Amino acid sequence: MEEEILTLAIESSCDETSAAVLRGGRCVLSNIISTQIPVHQKFGGVVPEIASRKHIVNIMPVIDEALRTAGTALSDIGQVAVTYGPGLVGALLVGVSAAKSLAFSLGVPLIGVNHLEGHIFANFLSAPELEPPFMALVVSGGHTSLVHGHGLCGIHRFHQVPAALYQEQ
Repeated sequence: MEEEILTLAIESSCDETSAAVLRGGRCVLSNIISTQIPVHQKFGGVVPEIASRKHIVNIMPVIDEALRTAGTALSDIGQVAVTYGPGLVGALLVGVSAAKSLAFSLGVPLIGVNHLEGHIFANFLSAPELEPPFMALVVSGGHTSLVHGHGLCGIHRFHQVPAALYQEQ
């Protein structure tokens, strides 16, 4: 029996650098998160340029720890997934650049993941019995929306709440 593919997943859309290794798409072998909350707390919110610079420092150690925790080598990875947006442009650029470099050097597919769809489909990791169709409420920064999941490869956004309605004036 052929072993299920290993995925290295990278996320850097805002102020946390994270990497995970998954087997077969639903079995999480590791999930490492490096938070920047203490760095940004003194400013009262995330400073995009600082976030980007911290991602540069954190990205490779986080990936290394994810591989080590999963008990696997980089050479065992069969595909690399990465958040491509929405998010802070500089922060996303760090994760996408690392993912593209790794996928190219390994000769494996690179899979772009929409940040909001990632929030929705992460539910399938903690509750594998979930199956479409489904409804989901996504509350993530300025991207709050109600969606209908009609399949594993598609969602329909019913309504996106304008950010001005829930941000301080």
